[in-house]
Amino acid sequence: MNKLCYSHESSIDLIEIEKYIREELANPLAAKNTVTRITKKIRQLERFAEIGAPLSSIVGIDTDYRYLVCGSYLAFYHVNGTDVLIERILYGGRDYLSILFDDLPQEDIDIEV
Repeated sequence: MNKLCYSHESSIDLIEIEKYIREELANPLAAKNTVTRITKKIRQLERFAEIGAPLSSIVGIDTDYRYLVCGSYLAFYHVNGTDVLIERILYGGRDYLSILFDDLPQEDIDIEV
């Protein structure tokens, strides 16, 4: 069984997702259900750490990030032995590459479609 660890940023991401849906969309039930679905999907990594696709398979960057689709959200993580570190949980419609790789010039990021 793998050990899940959430980074500080990913914990804040979950809080912000819940807050946005609860307050901006005025739907507390959907907020709770969305976060529950995301965390349930992420818990699958405890048994199958490599079910997420390598991020390098869709972007022209050499990285060990993997990502897991959780509905409209993407969970980005690293695997190190039996440790799975959830780095970020981001809405799929955001420019997640610039968030993950804020230190790279955007022209260096190639997305394969």
